[in-house]
Amino acid sequence: MATTTRHPSHRTPKQHFKVCFCFRRMFRLKVVEPPDEINTVFEEYSRDGIMSMDDMCNFLVGFQGENEAVTTHAQAIFDSTLKHLNIFQRRGFHIDAFFRYLLNDLNGPLAEVHHDMNAPLAHYFMYTGHNSYLTGNQLSSASNTSAIIKALKKGVRVIELDLWPNSRGDDVLVHHGGYEFI
Repeated sequence: MATTTRHPSHRTPKQHFKVCFCFRRMFRLKVVEPPDEINTVFEEYSRDGIMSMDDMCNFLVGFQGENEAVTTHAQAIFDSTLKHLNIFQRRGFHIDAFFRYLLNDLNGPLAEVHHDMNAPLAHYFMYTGHNSYLTGNQLSSASNTSAIIKALKKGVRVIELDLWPNSRGDDVLVHHGGYEFI
C-alpha cells in the first residue's frame, strides 16, 4: 500500500510502499503535483473540483473499464483513502486524494482473474522461448545473453537454461550450443 507524507523539514513529500507485507520502502517524490493527464481526467469526472461517489462510479466504469463497479465499491475506496478525515469532511475526492488513490493498492495494475483456472497446466497457452539464447538459426548462430534479454523484452515468460556445476563444484555454468556463460 502506498501512502504519502510530508515531513515539516522536507521540501518534497515522500511516498511509502509496503513491500512483501514485512517492511516499508520510502521514496522521495519527484513530482509534487499530479501530471496534466491526471488533472484532465479528474476535471472530466468531477464537479467543481470534488469527485463524489457517483462521479467515482462513472470514472471506474467509463475510464477504468470496471463494469462491475457499484456504489459500495466507490464507498470502500472513499473509506480507505479518506479515513484520516472525519465523517463530515468526506464529501468526495479533491485532486490530491484522487492522485493518491491512483497510486494506492486499491487501484492495482491488474484486474482480478475472471477465468476458471482449475484446469491442468497443459491446457493453458504459455509464451515460451526455446533456444532463446541463440542470435539466429539453431545450426550456425552464436549464443549470447543479449538474445535472452531480447526475448524477455518481447514478452517471453519462460526460457530454457541448461545449468551445470563447474569442475570444482563451487559455481554454476550455463551451457548452450557448445558455448558456456558464467
